Amino acid sequence: MRSSSNPAFRNLPHGGTQTYGQYGPPVGFNQPQGGVPGYGPGPTASGADDRPMTVDDVVVKTGMSLGVALLVGVITGVWALPQVNPHGPLPGAVLGAMVGGLLVGLVLSLVIIFRRKPSGPMTLAYSAAEGLFLGALSAVFEALYPGIALQAIIGTAGVFIGMLVVYKTGAVKVTPKLTKWIVGATVGVAVLMLFNLISALAFGFNPLRDGGPLAIVFSLVCIGIAAFSFLLDFDQADRMIREGMPSKWAWYTAFGLMTTLVWLYLEILRLLSYLRE
Repeated sequence: MRSSSNPAFRNLPHGGTQTYGQYGPPVGFNQPQGGVPGYGPGPTASGADDRPMTVDDVVVKTGMSLGVALLVGVITGVWALPQVNPHGPLPGAVLGAMVGGLLVGLVLSLVIIFRRKPSGPMTLAYSAAEGLFLGALSAVFEALYPGIALQAIIGTAGVFIGMLVVYKTGAVKVTPKLTKWIVGATVGVAVLMLFNLISALAFGFNPLRDGGPLAIVFSLVCIGIAAFSFLLDFDQADRMIREGMPSKWAWYTAFGLMTTLVWLYLEILRLLSYLRE
C-alpha cells in the first residue's frame, strides 16, 4: 500500500491478495478460498465486520465521526462564547475545555495510530474530544472576530469537497512522486512548527504565528499541504476497498480523514484571524 502523509495511514496491514507484511493480517480478517476476482479472497460470514469494506462504509463512518465533532463543537461553542471577554483574561472553564479536549484527542490519536486496529468507540471519542477543543477555541476566536468560526467551517468544507472532486475526476493523479512530495512537505512544516514553538516559548520570537506576512504565507502553505493530503487519504481509502479490507477498517479511514480535517480547520481559522488584523 502506498505511503501517506497522514500518520493514521502509515504501515497499515493489507487485505485481499496482497501481502500483509510484518504485522500479519488484520484482526478478524478470515479468508476462505475463492472470492470475487480482482478483490482477493472473500471474507467469512462470521459477522458484519468481516465483509469487505465499501465506499458506503467510509461515507457513513466518516459522517458519524464528523457529526459527533460538529455536535460537541457547537454545544461547547454556544456554552463558551458568552463567557469569553475579548478584552479580558480567558475564563478557566473555557481554557480547561480547550486544553482537556486537546490532550484527550492527542492521547486517543496516538493510541489509535500505534495500535493500528480500527475502533468505532475510540474514533467517536477522538471526534468528541476534538469537537470540545475546537468548540472552545472557536468561541475565543469568535469573541475576537465575530463570524470567523462559520467562515472557517465553510472554508474547510469547500476545500474538502473541492479536493474530493479533484480526486474523483482524476484532475490530479496520486503518483509515488506526488506522495513523496506531500509527505516531505508535511514533515517539513511539522519541523518548522516545532522550532517556532520552541522559539516562542524560549525567546518570545514567534514569526510563523504572529499574524505578519510570513505567518500568512506559512498558513497558506499549510492549507495547501492539508488540502493535497486529502488526495492521499482518498487514495488510501480506495486501496483499502480494492484490497478487500474488512468493513470495520472504515473506522480507521474515518479517523484518518478527521485528523486532516482538524488540521485544515485550524489553519483556515488562523489565516482568517490574520486577515482580520
